[in-house]
Amino acid sequence: MPQELSPTRKRIVDAATKLFYAEGIGRVSVDAVAEKAGLTKRTLYYHFKSKDDLIAAYLDGRDQPNLKQMAGWFDAAEGGPDRKVEAIFTNLARVARHPKWKGCGFLRTAAELAAMPGHPAMKVGSRHKANFEKWLAGEMSGRSILEPQTLAREIVLLMDGAFSIMLIHRNPDYIEAAGHAAAMLVRARSQDSA
Repeated sequence: MPQELSPTRKRIVDAATKLFYAEGIGRVSVDAVAEKAGLTKRTLYYHFKSKDDLIAAYLDGRDQPNLKQMAGWFDAAEGGPDRKVEAIFTNLARVARHPKWKGCGFLRTAAELAAMPGHPAMKVGSRHKANFEKWLAGEMSGRSILEPQTLAREIVLLMDGAFSIMLIHRNPDYIEAAGHAAAMLVRARSQDSA
């Protein structure tokens, strides 16, 4: 759970978030983040001991808002759990059509840090994906779904697979197709249809 940020620390994380998401973590220097935040590099290093810690803070700051957004889409959707799961994908496809959308920040960062599994940002990304999977399994277990943990994992695989292929093709139709597949998986595990 992220700690409450001081105003200066929040300013740094906000600047890093804009730059890291738009350009990638490897292409953005600490100098660029300090400049975007309107601070000196020394001030930045007072609040973050390294760029690695800043990258982890960037992802940590995206964790709860992303989970809350997906839960909101799920809750707002009408129909059974199949339609609610599909609504997450439908909304992701809508967001992906925005010209500033660059994909899943967690997966993009993980791709850049693939050779560094112990990096603090990898731990944040892993926790985020696990939290989403756990939340989804909880939602499924309360809705007469067989094997809710397995189903949640399969849906995460569909989602992250769609995000990955989107980085290559830049076509949100893949996310919608993954949403249709996820809805079929939910229906197949529904005790109501068994």
